[in-house]
Amino acid sequence: MIPAPEILLKPSMIFAFLKTFPLLLLAVTFLLLAWWLSPLFIFSSLAVIAAGWYRFLYIRNSRYVITPEVIRISRGIFFKRTDQVELFRVKDYIVTQPFLLQLFHLMDLTLKSTDPENPVIWLRGIPESDIIDTIRERVQETRQHNKIFEIY
Repeated sequence: MIPAPEILLKPSMIFAFLKTFPLLLLAVTFLLLAWWLSPLFIFSSLAVIAAGWYRFLYIRNSRYVITPEVIRISRGIFFKRTDQVELFRVKDYIVTQPFLLQLFHLMDLTLKSTDPENPVIWLRGIPESDIIDTIRERVQETRQHNKIFEIY
C-alpha cells in the first residue's frame, strides 16, 4: 500500500491582501492628513504600514499540512507556533465562502474536533477545492487504523 502524500495548504496572496487592505486605506488617509494638516501624520502612516506589512507576512507564513494521521498548523514570523491535531479527533467540517472569497475562488474551512487544546481549527483563505473529501477519507482511515468507534 502506497502511503498518502502530505497536503500543504497556505492562505492565498489575494486573501492576505484583502485582510490588510483596510490598514492600507488607513495609511493613505494618514498620508493625506500629513499633506493637508501636519507632517507629523507621516509617522502614524508609517506605523500603520508596518502593522499592515506584519499582518500580511503573518497570514502568508501560515501553513496547514495535512498528513495521513495529523493536521499540522504553523503560524508566526518571529515566534513560530505549530499545533497538531490527530485526524481521528475531527468531527465536523464547515466551508464558508463570503462574497469576496467566492469572487477569487477561495474558501474558509472550519474543522471541529474533540481535541481539548484545539476544539476548532480554521484553515482560512485556502484555494477552493475538494479538500473536505480528502480530509474525510483520511479521518475514516485513521479511525479504522486506530480502532476508534463513535458512541452516541
